[in-house]
Amino acid sequence: MSRITVIGGTGYAGSAIVAEAAARGHQVTALSRSLPDAPIPNVTYVQGDATDEATLSAPIEDADVVVAAVAPRGSVARTWRDVHRTIARAADAAGVPLFIVGGFSSLRPAPGADRFVTDLSDIPAEFHDEIRAGAAFIIEDLPAAPATLDWVFVSPALRFGAHMPGERLGRYRLGDDVAVQPADGGAISAADYALGLVDLIEKGDHHRAHVNLGH
Repeated sequence: MSRITVIGGTGYAGSAIVAEAAARGHQVTALSRSLPDAPIPNVTYVQGDATDEATLSAPIEDADVVVAAVAPRGSVARTWRDVHRTIARAADAAGVPLFIVGGFSSLRPAPGADRFVTDLSDIPAEFHDEIRAGAAFIIEDLPAAPATLDWVFVSPALRFGAHMPGERLGRYRLGDDVAVQPADGGAISAADYALGLVDLIEKGDHHRAHVNLGH
């Protein structure tokens, strides 16, 4: 079993990943600003600020795998990209693989096509900055990261989030940077996204890769 640190481990995606990994017997540490009301047994919870590099050091250095599940909202809305650059540097220094919970808009509708982020006309303007930040991290930052950093950027389907939680189906479809459901963006629940992400961790088949999970 692996030692898995989930940064943002009490959020929508992060808490599902923590639950899935712990259920499989992994040694899980969840770092977040606040502690959960109902802690998951056998999970180590660390309260701290993911924007603080010193806070990140120990949980990352003690891990076999790091998952960045910090949502680009609230207090980190403007600094999300910087926070993830810091997490990436720390993971590279520790020599551990980094899995990032990404967004749908960085995907493509077809091989070689422009990414969805190039046209946000159907998305409310208040979400544009966070969408562009997430997309820029996979388009610009990760490909330019040192070759020693092993990363996997995992985009969910379009309909993914606390406002549309969905149900656990116990299955998912895995794609590359082309959306598995390009016509309508598709959907996936947090539980099934976590199922797929922990499968990716355990199988270890993807390296410096952009993938997506949908139903």
